[in-house]
Amino acid sequence: MKKQLLITGGAGFIGSHLVRLMVKKYPGYHITNLDKLTYAGNLENLRDIESEPNYTFVRGDITDTAFIQELFQNNHFDGVIHLAAESHVDRSIASPMEFVLTNVIGTVNLLNAARMAWKDGDLAQKRFYHVSTDEVYGSLTDEGFFTETTSYDPRSPYSASKASSDHFVRAYHHTYGLPVVLSNCSNNYGSHQFPEKLIPLFISNILQSKPLPVYGTGSNVRDWLWVVDHCSAIDVIFHQGKDGETYNIGGKNEWQNIELIKVLCQLMDEKTGQKPGTAARLITYVTDRAGHDFRYAIDASKLERELGWSPSVTFEEGLSKTIDWYLANAEWVSHVRSGEYASYYEKQYGDRLKGN
Repeated sequence: MKKQLLITGGAGFIGSHLVRLMVKKYPGYHITNLDKLTYAGNLENLRDIESEPNYTFVRGDITDTAFIQELFQNNHFDGVIHLAAESHVDRSIASPMEFVLTNVIGTVNLLNAARMAWKDGDLAQKRFYHVSTDEVYGSLTDEGFFTETTSYDPRSPYSASKASSDHFVRAYHHTYGLPVVLSNCSNNYGSHQFPEKLIPLFISNILQSKPLPVYGTGSNVRDWLWVVDHCSAIDVIFHQGKDGETYNIGGKNEWQNIELIKVLCQLMDEKTGQKPGTAARLITYVTDRAGHDFRYAIDASKLERELGWSPSVTFEEGLSKTIDWYLANAEWVSHVRSGEYASYYEKQYGDRLKGN
């Protein structure tokens, strides 16, 4: 009998990479992809596997309690990997309630549905995997790293909503015995990422000779994780992780924003045949984001030590692969950008960020 696996948010950036991995790697699993298809969800991301016999797409909203309960009643899911979330910090500052509804209420709906569906079964064969972010830990100074025991200190509506959902997942494990695992990852990058995030936005802007908006002085630090490596870690944690445990996933790639942008500009000049320094002249410093955390850095040694996972590429290697994909898939970018999406930066800074 096939293992039935539900992946939420599977048409999004990370989710589509995970769905593709699971469908191809595990032909004995049936993968159900649940996605609301908001601005960041795109079935073009999965065109190459949409006809596979072990794949089903379902459109739906995790905040719809009746729908979620019916979905679990009509299917016999052995596992859930929950990625569906509102994830852009800038959007959370503008519209925090959307993040509360999706990230908190939606997660609790899934937890309740799984608890009821699995109450009379063998819980040893079930697993609810909640995918979260390192932003729940708050901000670091120049030293130290986030570990699985770091106290939560969310600073934005987005990270507060994810912290709350993390706590609910753990509460359902301790209160109801629900078999859960969690992971908190650093900044993801790679192909198929919606172009509001830094790397795809800047690639697109460079191609259009539009300004590259850098918050503050660009000194904020992030740890970058190639999305393919993230999905390989999720695979390992889902199958080998210990119930009730949390695993941090990081790429061992700390970069100041401005230094990352300079590397990106250099690679774009090389790959597009522009004169060195052309892209860097587009860098434009803008007012810093409200409550902008200074530094994130992940200690992923527990995952490496206990489950044997480590990232497969350096940041430079992953960034080069990412740029190559965007340059080769201009049609995908055009389709995404032709929707209702309007860049936060263009809305916020108006004519200052319009190309000449």
